[in-house]
Amino acid sequence: MIIIFLGPPGAGKGTQAVLLAEKYGLKHIATGDIFRWHMQNNTDLGKKIKKYLDRGELVPDDITIKIVEQEIQKYKNTKGILLDGFPRTLTQAKMLDEILKNMNLKINLVLYLRVSKEEAARRLLARGRHDDKLETIARRFEEYEEKTRPIREYYYERGILVEVNGEQTIENVHKDIVDILKEKKLI
Repeated sequence: MIIIFLGPPGAGKGTQAVLLAEKYGLKHIATGDIFRWHMQNNTDLGKKIKKYLDRGELVPDDITIKIVEQEIQKYKNTKGILLDGFPRTLTQAKMLDEILKNMNLKINLVLYLRVSKEEAARRLLARGRHDDKLETIARRFEEYEEKTRPIREYYYERGILVEVNGEQTIENVHKDIVDILKEKKLI
């Protein structure tokens, strides 16, 4: 089972993916966490990633795809995989389809956590990471919305996208997600 979490920075994708992973024994693959690990460990890849993020840009597809493919390969025989923060472009979505097809896997569900720019900014500023400055947040939100609109349409047309109100409490968002998974008979 593959579930994708979509939503702008600050929507709560990571929080919800961790809750689901812990509750149901699923593997959580968060590109942001992987990127941060590489930056903290000052790897060559981490240095490249930092340059993009410091400018408020998305990490290029080739780097991101390679990392995600390696992670999926590691966990492909588990109960399920939660992808958090990926795909972020239509190109990545189509490349993911190819990767999964080659592994005899498919996307079962895409959860889009919808939040306003104001709410996302409030949450991001509260967590206080070095790359969470108001102007960077605004740029990342706009870029996210622009680049992911086609992805949402792509998954919606395939009948696997479900929108969740991400502005509720963590508990209520989690309850909505669990209800959706039960309704789709994924858990």
